This record gives sequence, C-alpha cells and structure tokens, in this order.
Amino acid sequence: MTRAAVDPDAAARTRRRRFDRRRRFTRAAGAYLLVLPAATFYIAFVLRPIALTAQYSFYDWDGFSAATWEGVSNYAAVFRDPALVGAILNSFELIIYFSVIPVVLGLFAANVIRGIAASRFAGFSRTVLFLPQVIPLVASGIMWSWQLASDGLVNELLRAVGLGHLARAWLGDFTTALPAVGMIGAWVQLGLCTVLLLAGMSKIDPSLYEAARIDGAGPIREFFAITLPSVRQELTVAVTVTVISALAAFDIIYISTQGGPGGSTMVPGLQIYYLAFFQRDVGTASALAVILMALVLLVVLPMQRLLRGKDT
Repeated sequence: MTRAAVDPDAAARTRRRRFDRRRRFTRAAGAYLLVLPAATFYIAFVLRPIALTAQYSFYDWDGFSAATWEGVSNYAAVFRDPALVGAILNSFELIIYFSVIPVVLGLFAANVIRGIAASRFAGFSRTVLFLPQVIPLVASGIMWSWQLASDGLVNELLRAVGLGHLARAWLGDFTTALPAVGMIGAWVQLGLCTVLLLAGMSKIDPSLYEAARIDGAGPIREFFAITLPSVRQELTVAVTVTVISALAAFDIIYISTQGGPGGSTMVPGLQIYYLAFFQRDVGTASALAVILMALVLLVVLPMQRLLRGKDT
C-alpha cells in the first residue's frame, strides 16, 4: 500500500510546500531585480572608484605615463610629510566647529522651539535656522568671505561697538583662519542638527513631561531625564553626519581660504585635490584618500556605538 493511500493529504502537503518555495523564490527574485539598478550604480560609481583609489595608492603615477609599483611608500610619505599630517590634524580640529558646536546649540534651539510649538515664532525659527542648508556651500563660502574681510560686516560691527582693536582679516590671519572657517561650517550645520533633533523631540509623549512636573522636576531635569535619552537616535545621526562633514570638508575651505594662509586651513580633501591635479602625484593623493576614509570609519563607527548605547 502506497503512502498516498495511507495519507491522502501527503501529496497535497507536498504540492503546497513546492508552491510556497516557488512563491518565495519569485518574491526574492523580484526584490533583487528592483534593487539591481541601484546596486549597479552603487558598484559602478562608489565601490569601483574606492577600489581603484586603493589600487593607485600603491603606485607612483602622474595620471598619464606608466605607473610604477611603490608598495606602502605612499602611505609612509603621508605620515612623514608635516603638511599632510597637519591637514589631518586640522580636520580633527574642525570637528569641534562642524559637529560639537552645532549639535550642542541644536539641542538648545530644538528644546526651545519644542516649548513654543504652538507659536508662529516656532515655524519662523525652523525656517531661519534651516536656511543655510539650502544655500549652496560655494555661495556660503563667498558670502562669509565678504563678511569676514578687513572691511567686512563683522569688523564694521566690532568698530561700531568700540571693539575696533579686535578687527582683523579673519580668514587671512594664521591664528583665526581655521576657527573662522569652522564657524562658517557651524552656521551651515546648525539648521540640520536643529531640525533632526526637533523631529525626535516631537515624538516624545507629553505625558512624560507632565509626570515629571508632578514629581517636581524642573526644565533642566526634564531635559536630561526625558528629552536627551529620547533623541538618542537623532543625536547619533546628527553627530555622524556632522563629523563626516568635518573630516571631508572641501567646498567652504576651497572658496574661502584655499588652504591658506600658509596651510593653516589645509584639510585632507583639499590636499588630495592639490596632490592629484596640480602636483600630479596620484599615488600619494590616493594614499591620503584611503587614510581619510579609514579615519572617518575609525571615528564614526565607535561614536555611533557609544551614542546608541544599549540600542546597538
């Protein structure tokens, strides 16, 4: 006696399992086909250039003639050159201006706007703070170059309030050029941080604040006990985006100072550009690019894990 005769539902279950497998395969194939165009562009325009950059970093090549194998000499040259090391250190200093200052001020601004959410001033504040994000970075660099010039608006305001002795060419002074560029970056990033954090605060249940007030908590206690832990994910995104912007800075610095005066505002992105297209040293430029990518990962990944805490 066959199994089908003993169990008449066995054949039906077998057909059902085959049908389910075919359906899962069809769905998976459809999903991969939908992803395929984006994956193709990502491989062609992101992964392939990264691989080629890593390959070029092991060669001495001017971009035209035949390349010669150099091994890790280009990487050693990066760390032996004080100008290249200084550019890397400058990018880390910019983290203070591009990330720390905008995130701290963004937390304060978002908390204030959340408290006056019903007011028309809240919408106006969001618009004004986010406006620098929609202005091209080139335009921002040009605009602030005018404002920070010797006869610019900043110095005129200082003279108007009796602080003319502080006036200077902010972008042309060795001691103030990098902080001045950093403050331009802080101005650009502030709106993004504020909007991100405000979006996180808008999801907080108002009953939590009511319960905290009943228990006698003040605004500061509410902020650190309720608001800050509730926007951890948004805070992680804000810090990640702004730190990457600091380490990969190029536009604002190229427009406002071009790395001067005397290399005091030189950063890796600008140095890579000069090495590759002006000095025709593609190998060293590629090595610096790989080092920059590694630094971004080494800084951002632990920071994300630290900020997310138990959510990782």
